[in-house]
Amino acid sequence: MRQTPHPLHRLTLLTAAAGLLAALPAPARAQGPASVAKAAMSPDLDAAKASLSKYADPFAAIKDGYFSTLACIDFPTGAKDGPVEYPPGAMGVHFINTANIGPALDPAKPQVLIYEPVGNKLVLAGAEWFVPVQVVGDGPAPTIFGQTLAGPMDGHEPIMPTTLRHYDLHVWLWKDNPRGMFTSTNKDLKCTPGSPYTIALGEHHHM
Repeated sequence: MRQTPHPLHRLTLLTAAAGLLAALPAPARAQGPASVAKAAMSPDLDAAKASLSKYADPFAAIKDGYFSTLACIDFPTGAKDGPVEYPPGAMGVHFINTANIGPALDPAKPQVLIYEPVGNKLVLAGAEWFVPVQVVGDGPAPTIFGQTLAGPMDGHEPIMPTTLRHYDLHVWLWKDNPRGMFTSTNKDLKCTPGSPYTIALGEHHHM
């Protein structure tokens, strides 16, 4: 005849199971946005993040040839630009280094650094690899970090002419993006409300 387990025995089993779960490495558990973002970090992304971390100081970026475009770009309702879709979110303040623009992409030399305005500071949030269409001609879209750059798309008004068609890839190395590290917009990045330098764009605008 089968015996019913004693309540104390059941409690012991449950406690042991809970301890086993707690001992499992993080990837074996259910993953939230933060753990997913960490899991996406490959060695080449880790190396890029380490080499670019000096630009946490915006003045270091300026010294190395990056120049601020002033505007904090926001897509509160999302947008679409040709083949590229922007979910609701922001892109932040872009610092562009034109000396880094060319046919070859270097993980340590993004063409754009992305900052989030927080109070009276600019906080490094991500980087962007950017290639004008005329640089690649009829060739395939450029790739980096195992990702194909999005595009081609029009230039980003108001920070560049619409006629500057290009490919780009946003990589959120410092600011977690709930929709993924390579999604162009980040809903957790906030532009300063009411600032004359906050540019809110919608479906009829290019960015």
